[in-house]
Amino acid sequence: MSKPISLLFVLLLGIAACKKDTKQAESEYPHTPQDDLLHLNQIQIIASHNSYRLHTTDTVFKYLYQIQSFLPSNMDPDGIDYTHVDFDEQMNNYGIRGLEIDIYNDPNGGDFANRKIHDFVGLPIESGIAELNDPGFKVLHIKDVDYNTHYYTFKKAMEAVRNWSDAHPYHLPLFINVETKLDAPGDNATLAGFGFQKAVPWNTSAADKLDEEVKAVFGENTDKLITPDKLRGNLATLEDVAKQKKWPTLYDSRGKIIFIMEGNAVSYYKSGHPSLQGRTMFVYAAPGTPEAAFVILNDPTSQKANITQRVQEGYIVRTRSDSGTEQARTGDYTDMNNAFSSGAQITSTDYYKPDARGGIDSGWTTFSVKFPEGSVARKNPVNAAGIDVDVRIVK
Repeated sequence: MSKPISLLFVLLLGIAACKKDTKQAESEYPHTPQDDLLHLNQIQIIASHNSYRLHTTDTVFKYLYQIQSFLPSNMDPDGIDYTHVDFDEQMNNYGIRGLEIDIYNDPNGGDFANRKIHDFVGLPIESGIAELNDPGFKVLHIKDVDYNTHYYTFKKAMEAVRNWSDAHPYHLPLFINVETKLDAPGDNATLAGFGFQKAVPWNTSAADKLDEEVKAVFGENTDKLITPDKLRGNLATLEDVAKQKKWPTLYDSRGKIIFIMEGNAVSYYKSGHPSLQGRTMFVYAAPGTPEAAFVILNDPTSQKANITQRVQEGYIVRTRSDSGTEQARTGDYTDMNNAFSSGAQITSTDYYKPDARGGIDSGWTTFSVKFPEGSVARKNPVNAAGIDVDVRIVK
């Protein structure tokens, strides 16, 4: 066979293989009219709250009840009496398509390697966890007190998300809420007197390092992410995207991950980056500001009308169906029902599955948060009501 003919033969084989792979890939994914007719802001998903969290160490948890009278509200043991399975199980078994990761700044490493409260309960202060001594952002709920987590570092949490996404390439978009935290027991004067320390503050350098960590996991080109620049396109601001309803289709959003920040690093993250140019994450912002594509309104009952208005205006809204274990104890579905009917696209819960004590121990119910259709996601009842597709959305 001559060289030109052999090269042509190899080329034709390559084209045939690509076509076969494409056809096979397409056959594995049930592309439906929903994917082309619905946009990213026209679906609803269920997210987990503090998704990384494991229940407080038992000895510490019991001690918190003993000193409950002078604890700050965020350390109320009743409010933190819940736990989560890991990300894979949440997404595989319970249809979760949004996660929340709390992170603290730890530029030098070691700020979370010791647990001060162990001084008072007879446990070793040193955690003995090597990766807590490394510089980088740490994942936990409350410094020195509520530290149990499936993932000790932000990188490890992101790697878990990336690995799951790689294994499920046609998944619905994943909304990752990143809360940049600063609160610590040392903020309380009484607890500071007992030796509890404040957390390391956020600054511009830390904000920049957040993007570095995201790119270290997802690559410099961030192909798996929907970033502010990609969403904005030729428009001037993210607010323009929302108000002009220029969100990508559901088809173009499948297999993608969206990071949205709240908390103490937001002002530093926005500084010098108008409309979040060059950033990997969105932020929750007030309507009327250049960064406003995502809005957070966590009370779906008192803020229901406001949520519906913002959804109709084009924003994506995050709310909550429960908080502080209250609904798991009372069985009250008011907030959940209002969250769903408000049109909020992201509803966050601690109870994608009932508490294990529900129906067994007095004081707990079988409260759990699911769409009435039983689907992973659904067509938005507020801004997609007139679109003639199945209300249930797969994957």
